Amino acid sequence: MICEFCGSETFEKKVKRLHWYNKKLYIVENVPAQVCAECGERYFHAQVLDEIDRMLDEDHEVMERIEVEVVAL
Repeated sequence: MICEFCGSETFEKKVKRLHWYNKKLYIVENVPAQVCAECGERYFHAQVLDEIDRMLDEDHEVMERIEVEVVAL
């Protein structure tokens, strides 16, 4: 795949993804993505994003909970 931003090649890698679902923020680990070798832009297949949504709809293991502050600039 070619990066839309810089034109470089991408490669497959498992990454962490910040994922908003039903007004909650999740950090999902081991998500397959295409990552640009030059600029680091990440691309996710729609099937992978749908799979994350389905997983979050069901009972799922929570590995850790963290507190996040929301601030304005």
